[in-house]
Amino acid sequence: MSSAQKESIGFCGLGAMGQGMATNLLRHGYNVKGFDVYPPSLARFKAAGGIPASSLADSAAGSTYYVCMVATAVQAQSALFDGESAIVPALPRGATLFLCSTVPATYAQSVQADLDRLGRSDILFIDCPVSGGAARAAAGTLSIMAGGSPAALEKGHAILAAMAAETKLYIVEGGAGQGSNMKMVHQVLAGIQILAASEAMGLAARMGLDPRKVRDKVLGSEGWSWMFENRVERMLVEDFYPGVSALTIILKDVGIITQMARVYQYPTPLTSVAEQVYLQGLSQGFGPQDDAGMVRMYYPQPLSQMTATLSGEDEEIQLSKIVRMLAGIHLCAATEAIAFAKHVRLPLGQFYELANDAAGGSAMFRQAGADMIKALEGDEAVLDKPQRYCLGEVVGHMLQVNEEAAKLKCPVYLASAALNLLLLAQQGGRDKCADASVIRLWKQ
Repeated sequence: MSSAQKESIGFCGLGAMGQGMATNLLRHGYNVKGFDVYPPSLARFKAAGGIPASSLADSAAGSTYYVCMVATAVQAQSALFDGESAIVPALPRGATLFLCSTVPATYAQSVQADLDRLGRSDILFIDCPVSGGAARAAAGTLSIMAGGSPAALEKGHAILAAMAAETKLYIVEGGAGQGSNMKMVHQVLAGIQILAASEAMGLAARMGLDPRKVRDKVLGSEGWSWMFENRVERMLVEDFYPGVSALTIILKDVGIITQMARVYQYPTPLTSVAEQVYLQGLSQGFGPQDDAGMVRMYYPQPLSQMTATLSGEDEEIQLSKIVRMLAGIHLCAATEAIAFAKHVRLPLGQFYELANDAAGGSAMFRQAGADMIKALEGDEAVLDKPQRYCLGEVVGHMLQVNEEAAKLKCPVYLASAALNLLLLAQQGGRDKCADASVIRLWKQ
């Protein structure tokens, strides 16, 4: 065992993700002392070979590295700084602190400021939110977006590499806060595309389509997204209890986006719509349940019990509408995410690579997103050369979807918002421009 492996790691937040991250570090040979307020989580950690701590301060004492994986900025602030048992006062000099929670960039920056204010500038701080789910956390193949000082990133690299897949560790330039900004703009895609999957499957059910045929049609099409492929399997069997990916988590993430959008006074129209629909789901009692259960906001009966009524040519026509609906929403999601990424000064090439390899990936982001980035970086001529559809065709597709939904009395919050954005982008004789030219709305 190397000297690095003999060093100890403190850990707080042993929930679904944190438990996997901590046990993965154990497998890498580190001594991990973990704390959680939920006793069964501590018991599972102990059974896996970890050292259970009696308090936050106990978990931090003597720890060369410390990983904070709690759910919110409020929880992080309390754990790190508040009370006699706080983490920061108990850390040894020269320790490295990893904040892996999804928090606003402004909060990540405030942690660094609080360390300096309290005379603990000896602590090296890394703002490093993670993505990938519980299974990848346990396997050590998370996507990690890390920002911090060069010294902190150098000191913490081995720990970050132990938690991330070899090609999914993204060092984001700009210091503390930029890791959180990268996660935030990724969640623009995730937050919209999770709800888009429910919206599409709900409308499809009202159309009389077999939900399994919808799944098969979308997979491999321009309407594909990682979130659709992942969430639809749980929709088909009503696997919502307890939530694998709780509604409250994605609601928290989209809340960070809209909060920061207000700070920057920057438009995030589809994310804002998604947040309102998620809040409706919360009011229905869906909060602790899986976010795939949002399909019930569109079609309240179990998909597995619906009777398909379409076949032949009619079925193919309606299946194509669902694909085009998803493609139109994902196109606007890509626009919103890429434009916001540029606004917060993230490297667009790095964001493109990360999102394509993470849960925010979609066929439209991969295709149209590349052209959007070229345009934002100076090659605007690419927006005048349709590679897939011209803008007028996309508008036509989305008009058909919205008319169909109105006829069926089915709410399509995202498809309606996407149509309005596309209509705005179409103004000024831009019907024949590329679908990616919707990015011009944000350039203007």
